Amino acid sequence: MGRRGKAQCKTRDGVAQRLVPAFRLPGRMIQVIETDFPEAQIFIPDVFVDARGYFKETYARDKYEAAGLNEVWLQDSVSASKRNVVRGMHYDMRMAKLVQCLSGRIFDVIVDVRPGSSTFHRWQGFELTAGNHRQLYVPRGFAHGFLALDDCVVHYKMTEQYDPTHEGVLSWKDPSVGIRWPLDGAPILSPKDANA
Repeated sequence: MGRRGKAQCKTRDGVAQRLVPAFRLPGRMIQVIETDFPEAQIFIPDVFVDARGYFKETYARDKYEAAGLNEVWLQDSVSASKRNVVRGMHYDMRMAKLVQCLSGRIFDVIVDVRPGSSTFHRWQGFELTAGNHRQLYVPRGFAHGFLALDDCVVHYKMTEQYDPTHEGVLSWKDPSVGIRWPLDGAPILSPKDANA
């Protein structure tokens, strides 16, 4: 994922953030938050709040390209999950994703599954909520999954159409990865994920 354009930099809780001017909208910013992986970022779009609620653009090509996200998205998908559902860890080495929580809260996790990578099997987790509007860019070569902290709806943009012949599954509890899931009760799993 390339980056371009000038950005204002700041830190919050020790995490580097970039504020990128939104395309052709002076004074409007897309926030870009760095992660432990140089290839992965969190994007926070501008949110317009008033007495009725809020309005936001969940994606606009020119604005996101100006913020450094240069992808062609081929498929959008939505999942609804009950509290304590764990989905993952899934990957397709051809595919990048942009993930956001539209309702509820999730603990969203990525794992580097690129053979030979210096960060192979390292993981990082993020809380994505309907209220924080954070969007996680999941690069190619990373497994992705989440725990539903509440009943939730999750939206995914994908750079490839789903093809089960290209899908890989990493166990959500693989001891060599050691993801610390903030579970409160027994997880709810699909047969595929339970048997991975």
